[in-house]
Amino acid sequence: MKIISWNLLRRTGAAVKDVAELIQQEKPDLVLMQEATSQVIRLPDLAGGTLFHEPMDRRIYGLAAWSPHEVTPGETFTLPVSRMPGRLPPRIAQILHVGEITFANVHLSHGQWLNRWQLHRLCTSLTGPAAIIGDYNAVGPTILPGFRDIGPRERTHMCGRMIPLRLDRCLARSIRCVSATTLARGASDHHPIVLHLRPEHHHQAWPVAAE
Repeated sequence: MKIISWNLLRRTGAAVKDVAELIQQEKPDLVLMQEATSQVIRLPDLAGGTLFHEPMDRRIYGLAAWSPHEVTPGETFTLPVSRMPGRLPPRIAQILHVGEITFANVHLSHGQWLNRWQLHRLCTSLTGPAAIIGDYNAVGPTILPGFRDIGPRERTHMCGRMIPLRLDRCLARSIRCVSATTLARGASDHHPIVLHLRPEHHHQAWPVAAE
């Protein structure tokens, strides 16, 4: 199964036509998007398939997922927020089910303690084979009990055009990664990450990978 995750950079980054072109070139089975504006609802008109869009409270962007296969959306998971004064609106995780696998599309907070807390709360809500994929905004190791970091190791974002950071990641349980890499970032400030995944147990139901 081929999965692409891409932070689009809201209004000034990758447009819906750029996502459609990426789908045409790469033929993924699942595309997870962060900082997707309302324009993303045009994606099925350009690329076919099915889109699930989850706007975020008091923000111009949200999370989105596209697939040419049958995907079952789960309940949106509200992530923990900071109790400090002037706190930002809560972030969410978009939950999707493909066969027996649960995927969580995330755009975590910038606070390095807070985004780890969000990950731990999210992982306790997931059962069975699962993958948490997206923009972690995490600097340094991210560790979850029972999960492995199977995403690409190269940088996915350049902070201030000077500091390379690996912000876009995948932590997975009971899933193997055959290969993981990044693509050219295009109009966004993040590189898309590409994951070829297989279940650890062959009886699990997965869609046939696109050719």
